[in-house]
Amino acid sequence: MAPFLTIVLRDVRIAVRRLSEAANPLLFFIIVTTLFPLALSPSTDEIREVGTGVLWVSALLSSLLALEGLFRSDAEDGSLEQLMLSPVPLGVTVLGKIAAHWLITILPLIALVPILALSYSMPITALPTMFYALLLATPTLSVLVALGAALTVGLRRGGAIVGLLVLPLTAPLLIFGTRATDFALHDEPTAGPLYLLAALAALALALGPVAIAAALRVGIE
Repeated sequence: MAPFLTIVLRDVRIAVRRLSEAANPLLFFIIVTTLFPLALSPSTDEIREVGTGVLWVSALLSSLLALEGLFRSDAEDGSLEQLMLSPVPLGVTVLGKIAAHWLITILPLIALVPILALSYSMPITALPTMFYALLLATPTLSVLVALGAALTVGLRRGGAIVGLLVLPLTAPLLIFGTRATDFALHDEPTAGPLYLLAALAALALALGPVAIAAALRVGIE
């Protein structure tokens, strides 16, 4: 547990020093979600129907903005090789960096979503479901982002490639997340989609670090 916490705290400190870079995904999310209501009809029903998809797609796209620095900066300054040579299993190191990415990039988005959802005239009763759905879906999203970053760590400009790799894989998260929110809007049971998101998160956190560690070894070599 100590090496895991050390890696998480290290990445959080680095992000605090580069606050402008860390804030880019959050600013992108705020700008996109606040501009959409201005471009739509003032009809409450129309804004509410579109709002679920806008919030989810914006959150997914915002998380991709931070993937360039997930492993690349460590690979360029030699820190990643030192972490790979350390006695700490590489899977633990990867899990720590995934946790740091989630705390820095995604947790602020989750905290903002209930507030921004009010601009889409969503009822307060549906906000907890959206919050829990994002909380369950985002660990899988962080693993997918880390996997894409690991596969392209040896490329100079891999951002566009990572987006093409990761975005199709986020389709189940988008489908189950928006369905859970829609069910909450129409007072229907939401347990099914939430359970599926939880199962995907458990699977991603169990197998993802192993695949990411293997991709990093190939990329560094």
